[in-house]
Amino acid sequence: MSTRIVGALQGLRKPPRQARSKATVEAIIEAGARILAEVGWAAFTTNKVAETAGASVGSLYQYFPNKLSLIQAIRRRHLDDCLAALRRVDASGTHGQSLIAMWIDALIRTHSAHPRLHRILLDEAPNFEAFRDPNSVFETEYIQCYVRAVMTLRSDLQEAEAQLIAIVLSDALDGVVHNAARRGTLGSPELRQELIKLMTVYLMPSAGRASNSNVRNTAAHCR
Repeated sequence: MSTRIVGALQGLRKPPRQARSKATVEAIIEAGARILAEVGWAAFTTNKVAETAGASVGSLYQYFPNKLSLIQAIRRRHLDDCLAALRRVDASGTHGQSLIAMWIDALIRTHSAHPRLHRILLDEAPNFEAFRDPNSVFETEYIQCYVRAVMTLRSDLQEAEAQLIAIVLSDALDGVVHNAARRGTLGSPELRQELIKLMTVYLMPSAGRASNSNVRNTAAHCR
């Protein structure tokens, strides 16, 4: 279990303003993600990160006051990637079961880039309680992405109903995806199909029944 830290999130010591400094910060975050995935939290050091990023330790500390602030930046980038992926699906104008398939693929893809990294962020690296705040800016926007998808698939719902369904659905899908990352099974086609089925049956029960009926009929025909 990762350590939970109560208190304010630690931001960058010095926000990058020029293109070169922004590139340095991005290189450090990317190197930090790679090192964390390779060696785990116990062996994670700023020296290794700086060397991998092609920067000096001094340059690293210009932006990140300590390892915790760097872990925070790595975790925040992952959250930003998740939001960006769902926004793209939301903006695609897709409807019905195609939307569900795109949604599941977006969740799996964003957690498959560095699956070992996600396991370490979940289970080893210290985690600020603020990241678990249900009223944080990230959580609010993340749930709103789900709300819009739910209302696209279920136009009969009021927004309050869609909000509750969105919370239940996001908790269910995130739980499965995060545990699959822990187990190393995110690439399983069977897992993808089960997640699509879960979302379909929950939001489009008639479509889910038709899909299951087609599968049963095909199986009976084969026998």
